Amino acid sequence: MARSPRVLTLRWSRIHHPMKLWISKHSEVPVSEQLTTQIVLAINSGELRPNQKLPSTRELARRFSLHSNTVNAAYRDLARRGWLYFRKGSGVYARGLSPDVSLEGRLQLDQLISAFIRMARQQGFTLAEIRSRVKGWLDFQPPDRFLVIEPDPELRRILLAEIHNATGFPFQGAGREACQIPAMLSGAAVVAMYGRGDEMKAALPAGVSCLILRSRSARELDKVLVGATSGQTVAIASRWPDFLRWARTLLLARGMEAAQLILCDARETQWKKALRSCMTVADVVTAAQVPPGCRTLLLHVIAESSLQELHAFVDQFLGSSQRSSTRSNPALVSRSRPAAKRT
Repeated sequence: MARSPRVLTLRWSRIHHPMKLWISKHSEVPVSEQLTTQIVLAINSGELRPNQKLPSTRELARRFSLHSNTVNAAYRDLARRGWLYFRKGSGVYARGLSPDVSLEGRLQLDQLISAFIRMARQQGFTLAEIRSRVKGWLDFQPPDRFLVIEPDPELRRILLAEIHNATGFPFQGAGREACQIPAMLSGAAVVAMYGRGDEMKAALPAGVSCLILRSRSARELDKVLVGATSGQTVAIASRWPDFLRWARTLLLARGMEAAQLILCDARETQWKKALRSCMTVADVVTAAQVPPGCRTLLLHVIAESSLQELHAFVDQFLGSSQRSSTRSNPALVSRSRPAAKRT
């Protein structure tokens, strides 16, 4: 029988939506790993903003009845991996991307445009000159595809499928080497996950921008996973090892027993055998291969807000008619299996 986890809602005035942490002391997954997994998801999804202060080691340990060394070890591990940083005498904070990497939506865009116009005017350019030059740049041909740059091939397959399902726009995937191949960058709108932001900035040629995608937060994922904690056996299926790891960690942190979970690596030949007798939690690529009749809970990797931004990018910048034409011409779109319906 599953044990109820300790749930902590972290409320800070600067966070738009309170962040929740689930901790199960009875799980075989170490508490420190439960903490690090959920904090990384919170940073990648934007629930924890850059330079946002986290609870102190003592506070988090007290509220979860943990040993302070456990929390301290988790914080230091995340700092070593570049997700957090310490300020002497102040506490621990979420690390963001470099200031030049654009992450926000329309408000930040308006601020950037305003700053650009102000700087140009200070340099002596007239509004007519600024308008003329900006129009010239905007008159360039729009991108003809999304170029998803992700070194991990299995994660790349998932990102491509989610982006295509959300936008219907042509896409291409590549590893880090694409940053140095002009032919691949030409005509492409480069896309990468939040954790790759600084890496893309350093690797891409000057003048080539990158659309940054957020991942789903633990809060978003929990809305789906709540349907998988009613006592039945649950299979977690994916070709991406990290999906298997963090989906399992979240389910165990929510109070499921390890005996209820079956890990199905979809790269193995017999991975479908265990699916017929249990509920399946899968990514968008693997969900399309689950046998008919199996109940499947689909977990997306890309945050809904980022998928909406890509959809808006296609509709507003490229034009909805162009997106429709690519959907009607399969030759223009890379092959992708349809996503399973969420149950």
